[in-house]
Amino acid sequence: MKNVTDSFISLIYLPSAEGFGVNTNILETNIINLSVVLGVLIYFGKGVLSNLLDNRKQKILSTIQNSEELCKEVANQIEQARGRLREVEKRSREIRVNGYSQMEQEKEDLIHVALINLKQLENLKNETVRLEQQRVIEQIRQQIFRQAVQRALRILNNRLNSELHLRTIEHNINLLKNITD
Repeated sequence: MKNVTDSFISLIYLPSAEGFGVNTNILETNIINLSVVLGVLIYFGKGVLSNLLDNRKQKILSTIQNSEELCKEVANQIEQARGRLREVEKRSREIRVNGYSQMEQEKEDLIHVALINLKQLENLKNETVRLEQQRVIEQIRQQIFRQAVQRALRILNNRLNSELHLRTIEHNINLLKNITD
């Protein structure tokens, strides 16, 4: 915050002979410092981010495969229901003499139960996929944020030393001297 204040002071305060002007000294505006920090974050965070995304991609693919297996099981159940339906139709022809209405009722009941089961399984599959995707996305966000912050703090702590602190303090002192002169 002090550097920003110094920059505005140096922008406004000029000797009366020079008049009002713009500070074009790029080092005093801190643009280079910000671009270096952003460059370091992008360079070092890229690998971590791609690894996280690859891991999440595998988990999502696994979830999709599980959902496809559920879908196959549902298809098998539908085929079994169709097989039962065929059996019911065969039986109905045999007992047609005894009761056509009873056969129709059984058939409708089986179809109705099969459709209800199919809808329930489809809804369960869709809900499972949606919840798993939301969970995976949230985990990715949390891990990326956590690792980016940790990586940035490690890099900053490794790069900051007493020599850099002294140079920064001396530079700021020289800026203040130049402003007051």
